[in-house]
Amino acid sequence: MIKSELIEKLAATNPHLMHRDVEKIVNVIFEEITGALTRGDRVELRGFGAFSVKHRPARVGRNPRTGDQVSVPEKFVPYFKTGKELRIRLNPPDAPAEKPKGRKKAAKAS
Repeated sequence: MIKSELIEKLAATNPHLMHRDVEKIVNVIFEEITGALTRGDRVELRGFGAFSVKHRPARVGRNPRTGDQVSVPEKFVPYFKTGKELRIRLNPPDAPAEKPKGRKKAAKAS
């Protein structure tokens, strides 16, 4: 689901709200999460998960094509850890194991 689909679904389930108001609400929520992460804060949505920022120190990497050493600068990356309720809903204890539905890898030509 992409952001526009989320807005459409929320607008459809809440007909008392105008579409543009739903769009503003979704944008404000995303801006607040982004702002909190920018400040280095942690954002926790109970039952869903927690967003945080992880620090990756500078390191020396390798160019896979040439094998040359490349310096990789330090950076901060967003990190998401799922909440317990979400993990349980994705992996119910009594359900048979199935492969997740998603993009299929292209078959290799032999």
